[in-house]
Amino acid sequence: MTEGPGDRGFEPATGDEVAAASAAVSETASASASGAGGAGGGAGPAAARAAELRTAYEGMLQIRRLVNGTGDASVPAPWELRRMSRAVALALEAAGIAASAVDERGRRTRTGYRVAAGAEVGRVEVTWPGPAGGGAAEEEQERLTACSAVLEALGWVCLLYRGPRRRRFLEVEPPRRT
Repeated sequence: MTEGPGDRGFEPATGDEVAAASAAVSETASASASGAGGAGGGAGPAAARAAELRTAYEGMLQIRRLVNGTGDASVPAPWELRRMSRAVALALEAAGIAASAVDERGRRTRTGYRVAAGAEVGRVEVTWPGPAGGGAAEEEQERLTACSAVLEALGWVCLLYRGPRRRRFLEVEPPRRT
């Protein structure tokens, strides 16, 4: 038996999805940012994805409350630490921040966040790429600062760095446990 896309559960947008397949992701982010896309918000892929996103995000918070004790949802749960890229992408998408996208040949077609494994184990990098000449570099500090605010509110530690070609990126890591 082969595994289909619906068999793996909800997969948040990382910013490396092919543009045609990620159109619903973009519409979902726009709907989330405007407060639309909720239950009863019309049929279609964007509404279905918005419902799945909401369920996945609320599930993440519920797991945090259960495993962290005393209903505490302010720090990442153990599963988030094992699947950091997925947890960080889920938080950013649920906040209504648009993900980047690529075409079939891997060229950037949309400006937005991109979540990828960091240079060190236990860290994730968030960048703000976009199409060549699209202005992503000019807006990256502001947009990555917004990403940082979302992630820090959920207990992640974020540091903004300047990397190759003077492009900024966020390094995201779990909080230090005492």
